[in-house]
Amino acid sequence: MHLVTNRNRSNGRKAIISWALYDLANTIFFLNIVSIHFGVWVVNDMGGSDSIYGYANIASMLLVIGTATMLGAVSDHSGRRIPFLMTTTFCCVFLTMLLDVGGLFTSLVIFVGANYMFQSGLIFYDALLPTVASKQDHGKIGSFGVGVGYIGSLIGAGTGILLIDFIGHQGMFKVSALLFLVFSIPCFIFIKECGSKDLGFKFKVIRGSITQLIKTLRRTREYPGLSRFLVGRIFYADAVNTLIIFIGIYVTNELGFTNRELQMVLLMAIGSSILGAFFWGLAVDSIGPKRTLNLVLSLWIIVLIGLAAVPLLGLSDTILWVNACLAGIAMGGIWCADRPYLLRLVPPEHIGEFFGAYTIVGRFASVIGPLLWIMVADTLDLGRPIAVLTLIIFIVISYVTLQGVDDKPRTWTLNSSNAQ
Repeated sequence: MHLVTNRNRSNGRKAIISWALYDLANTIFFLNIVSIHFGVWVVNDMGGSDSIYGYANIASMLLVIGTATMLGAVSDHSGRRIPFLMTTTFCCVFLTMLLDVGGLFTSLVIFVGANYMFQSGLIFYDALLPTVASKQDHGKIGSFGVGVGYIGSLIGAGTGILLIDFIGHQGMFKVSALLFLVFSIPCFIFIKECGSKDLGFKFKVIRGSITQLIKTLRRTREYPGLSRFLVGRIFYADAVNTLIIFIGIYVTNELGFTNRELQMVLLMAIGSSILGAFFWGLAVDSIGPKRTLNLVLSLWIIVLIGLAAVPLLGLSDTILWVNACLAGIAMGGIWCADRPYLLRLVPPEHIGEFFGAYTIVGRFASVIGPLLWIMVADTLDLGRPIAVLTLIIFIVISYVTLQGVDDKPRTWTLNSSNAQ
């Protein structure tokens, strides 16, 4: 505890801003590379399929799932995150620079490595929060990071609008990598850590972390509604993550939008997400996270139906611009509602432990949805609009599952699994 106190004293406002800037940096990478430019380049420029891009995403996420516990345990043991975060960031930037080298297959392999490094880096980044903020400020500083991350989304989409017609997707790979690097550097310079110098991989530490994860998952049954919440989260996160991965391919191929128009659609969605976040935050405080999430999931059903209806029914493309606003609002609602939902279900002294399970569930959800998309769109050859409609099944399953969860505020007794 003394170590944590000293750590917090050695950091100030500059460290908090630097930490938040890393959220901006990694948001640029995720939006520009994972969600838009690489997938569109694979399918539209290189003649690839949704399947090969989907499998590349799945491969990188399986690697993360397989090593996340180990990486988290090693950084916990050393008490330091920055050396690991620097390593994963620099590797991600380097690999992203090479994305168009050597043809399609080579680029897909490089993408798997880049996305793995990006996703692994988030483990160390999230764990830095206690270093830059005291416990009572975690929520406030975490929200500040999310807000700065939205600025990263705007920068990512804005650079695409300005540059895509001049440098193409391959040029955007380089620009996105450089932006990721530039905005991440303050985090490495201005955040001070006081952990040990032992950064080695110890089998005992890794084994202990895996054992703890198993215990945590088993203990979810001790808290009413927690298991159902985590299961429900798998399904709605599946739908949202899958749509994010394939949205660039969908809009340019099924709706006939140009690359620049795609960027403008995303910019509109991001702006709506920022505005919607204020509304959803008020809704969570007013009617609770469960009812708020119910509204969000209902809105997602409308969004998915609208996306599929335009090509299936030959409707006007104008509908997509309205749908983009609704999708942005719905996206903001997910992030505003599901974390407070979890906080209602677990005692304060175990929040960190169960956020680990929450994170693992989110990564697992990045595997199942893309597999379903691949099966429907390519394997069964039913097309992308039908694949979008199948995501509604995930939303409905999630909605039904979550109805069995009671999110009424609990009064927790210290070191007790029972709420008063």
